[in-house]
Amino acid sequence: MSRKLLRTLIVDDEPVARSVLSEELCEAQGVDLVGEAENGAQAVERIDELAPDLVFLDIQMPVMDGFEVLRKIRGPLPAVVFVTAYSEHALRAFEVGAVDYLLKPIAGARLGQALERAREARRSPLESAEKVARTLNAAETGPNQRRQKIVGRRGQEFHLLDLDEVFAFQAEGELVWILTAERKYLATQTLQALDEKLAGSQFQRVHRGALVNTDRIRKMASLSSQRWLLTLTNGLELTVSKRQAPLVRDLLR
Repeated sequence: MSRKLLRTLIVDDEPVARSVLSEELCEAQGVDLVGEAENGAQAVERIDELAPDLVFLDIQMPVMDGFEVLRKIRGPLPAVVFVTAYSEHALRAFEVGAVDYLLKPIAGARLGQALERAREARRSPLESAEKVARTLNAAETGPNQRRQKIVGRRGQEFHLLDLDEVFAFQAEGELVWILTAERKYLATQTLQALDEKLAGSQFQRVHRGALVNTDRIRKMASLSSQRWLLTLTNGLELTVSKRQAPLVRDLLR
């Protein structure tokens, strides 16, 4: 049985470095080189456009560094191999969820090992995505806490979503949906676990089946003496339980 090709993107601000790595990858088995990027901003665009399985990502680049690129990814999360000339970045690279770390110049055997690690990571994408989210979240405190990440699933792909872009978490039987302005994703945790994890944030439990981003509430209207209707800024409507109504009303004052 043939192996699925690893759709691969190279990101490096040095043309020579991109050329050398490109030549090595073109000779490697099981790799489909789909593109290149020369800086961090272009890398984010290419990742969003091409949805690669694997990104060889330089750390020190103009516009934004490799770690910030990882924060900006909006599409499916690829496996990441950091590439740099500076060994002092190695620990942080692994902490942030990279599958491997390569020092320039890259040896052929070492590149092969990195590709095998990338294939292994693609076999357990949820574990990889959760590791990246946990590490990025641990670095966010104070005003930056709204940049915290949550993992959402669409089909077989896992996405890192900013908490601030989430309008609500809504339970539907055994499933929990993450609702954003235009799309919905499957959550990887139960609603109860999310409620506990997000305690003290802008998310409020409005009834047993929903957590709402209070920054996205447009209005609250009475349906009856015991039921209320909550409307979010994207037009989504949710009912509010009698028990939770006073808390939500206080937030709107």
